[in-house]
Amino acid sequence: MLEICDAYKIFQKGTLDERVALDHVSLSLKPGDFVTIIGSNGAGKSTLFNAITGSFSLDGGRILLADEDITWLSTHKRALMIGYLFQNPMRGTAPNMTIEENLALAYSRKKTWALGPGVSKKDAAFFREQLALYGMGLEDRMRAKVGLLSGGQRQALALLMSTVAGPRLLLLDEHTAALDPTSAEKIMQITVDIARSRKLTTLMITHNISQALRFGNRTLMLDRGKILLDIEGEERDKMTIPRLLEYFTAV
Repeated sequence: MLEICDAYKIFQKGTLDERVALDHVSLSLKPGDFVTIIGSNGAGKSTLFNAITGSFSLDGGRILLADEDITWLSTHKRALMIGYLFQNPMRGTAPNMTIEENLALAYSRKKTWALGPGVSKKDAAFFREQLALYGMGLEDRMRAKVGLLSGGQRQALALLMSTVAGPRLLLLDEHTAALDPTSAEKIMQITVDIARSRKLTTLMITHNISQALRFGNRTLMLDRGKILLDIEGEERDKMTIPRLLEYFTAV
């Protein structure tokens, strides 16, 4: 599903501030994989996501998604295939538009024609049906301005917006870090349910060691642009939080 082949990226090349952000990273994900990623600040986690979404060009290597080489594909075209959810609930949604309008904009990415002046009854019914699955009452607030929602509600909406058009890959950049514990737990459960039901290949950055082992089927640790740890299956099942913390603090 996702193939990253020898990805290499240098920032500030040729200056005193030169930094290798991705150091020949290679990674292969199968369809439906849910991979958690941990690492200290500056380890290369967000840089890896930005390379996948095309925020910058690689200095070396290739990226393939569903057997398509997207290494030089524009950010706009990649966005049709990749859902991206950020840490800040305020990002990814338009606060002065309604829930229904936000979803219509996100859903329009899968259509070949531009968004019309209104939302069709069929689409509105579909949005309501999807929101109802979250159990947060958002389906009864379709005409409410998004700016009036709580952080958890807004992140739930952003999650649906990032997946409603049927992406091939979902990127989660600490998407529960800014939420209170109850909301964070709710959003994580919704995330797992969506990823499983839609068979979405998922990459999730987290600083929560417990989350890194509790969710998904594979865990990576990055440091200075390299993958230092890559565990799944029985090895991951036997990994404990204290032991993973030892790896984390040792780098």
